[in-house]
Amino acid sequence: MNQLQAMRVFMRVVELSSFSVAGRQLGMSAAAVTRSVSMLEAHLNMRLLNRSTRSLSLTETGRLYLEGCRAVIEKFDQVESDLLRATRNPSGMLRIAAPVPFANTELAPLFRAYRVANPRVEFEVTSYDTQIDMIEGGFDICFATNRHPVNASLVSRKLIAVQEVAVASPAYLAERGMPLSPPQLAQHDRLTLSEQSRVWEFSGIDGIQRIDACGPLSATGYSMVRAAALAGMGIALLPYHFVADEIAAGALKTVLPQYEVTGGTRYVSIVYSGRNYLTTKVRNFIDFTVEQFRQSPAGLSGAALPLRAVA
Repeated sequence: MNQLQAMRVFMRVVELSSFSVAGRQLGMSAAAVTRSVSMLEAHLNMRLLNRSTRSLSLTETGRLYLEGCRAVIEKFDQVESDLLRATRNPSGMLRIAAPVPFANTELAPLFRAYRVANPRVEFEVTSYDTQIDMIEGGFDICFATNRHPVNASLVSRKLIAVQEVAVASPAYLAERGMPLSPPQLAQHDRLTLSEQSRVWEFSGIDGIQRIDACGPLSATGYSMVRAAALAGMGIALLPYHFVADEIAAGALKTVLPQYEVTGGTRYVSIVYSGRNYLTTKVRNFIDFTVEQFRQSPAGLSGAALPLRAVA
């Protein structure tokens, strides 16, 4: 027995005081309506209606049950209505984690574009420099690079490939000179991320060249490495889009621009829990994000060619 449907039938019978009229309105035969109410009474082991050839009336138990049915059906209909409304119009808070360079350059334009169509969605953002646990952190969505291993239970979809560049401040280069080839970096101070490989790799017309990356400063975060480069402490290897503004303003200069930093492509991916049972707002944001980066070869910040969309 579909108890919820039987409750609806019972309510309609009481409202219309007729099995046959209720059946016509519900698209059921009078016999099916009678059977539905009888099964409900059998399930409860109680009589709900007094029946005669000319009239129907509620028993005392029936009156109490009718009140309960109305409360249950009203609540159920409200829940369904809220779910359907939420499906059509995503709303609520999205908890997002992203690496600092990506968060600083790409998230704001992404959020702005998303909220044009979904103004009821809000964002709570955690920026990180070191590895973060999406599950323990309770995040809906994470953005991560392939330097950070992703839990096997999570789904990861590549968004963009990020090119790194070597940079230094004009003051440092004026004092120490501009290196003209990768081997000359050995005579310079190198600023590194703790998680980076201890070897920097460059490719050019003379092939691939690898340089020891040990230097006077190693930090867990991009922000510290960039700050050290801006302060004239040495040459740093950083994502292009993280230093694009400083390069444009002349606060940093690219070093060895005729060489490409290699050592494997670094990707930024969107990471989320299994594909089943995603909430509407999460699924909607994921689909929107993937489509935005597919259409934007330079990334949403417009950080020029070193930020490449992944097909």
